[in-house]
Amino acid sequence: MLIDIRDLSKVYQVGREEVRALDGVTLQIERNEYVAVMGASGSGKSTLMNILGCLDTPTAGDYALDGERVSGLSEDELAAIRNRRIGFVFQSFNLLPRSTAAQNVELPLIYAGMPRGERRARVDEALEAVGLSDRARHKPGELSGGQRQRVAIARALVNHPSLILADEPTGNLDSTTSAEIMVALNRVHANGNTVILVTHEKDIAAHARRRVRLHDGRVAEDVRS
Repeated sequence: MLIDIRDLSKVYQVGREEVRALDGVTLQIERNEYVAVMGASGSGKSTLMNILGCLDTPTAGDYALDGERVSGLSEDELAAIRNRRIGFVFQSFNLLPRSTAAQNVELPLIYAGMPRGERRARVDEALEAVGLSDRARHKPGELSGGQRQRVAIARALVNHPSLILADEPTGNLDSTTSAEIMVALNRVHANGNTVILVTHEKDIAAHARRRVRLHDGRVAEDVRS
């Protein structure tokens, strides 16, 4: 099992009021699953994504990633797990504008201390996986929105992580470009990666093999196709 969440809760203090973003979520996800997390604004899906990605910690409950309990780790330990085990794809791409596609993809490997020769091979492999080998020397401003998102997917893949987290990856894209991105993510899953996709769009969620819908911080639906 890749992800094992037990009775997970997250409470925020807003003034004198407590806001319960997650309220006793229990969820297990196996390796190589393709899961869409859905829900209206305020349902808890972004909070869940942040905890799954080790960007935030729960108020209560347990989270184990690949057999390691991560819900009680320090910030430095969480940062090491993020860089080693998790690949992120964000709605806003989060690319460095003055760096080439290859340099953006290479960044996680530099943080990981990988030797230069090995980094180059990994970058070439990741760009080829998303069909952008011919755009390696282009900067983000010279790429279309779909190409920029595919660079972000390549960057998420380059460290060979256990988990790919895609947070509204088509949110800033038109329907044609969104379809292009979903083809790339489908290929990522077909190549053996675990993909968790956060979206509010039913047609995007339909690409996943499993759909988890949150409501008021709880799992309201968990269906497989």
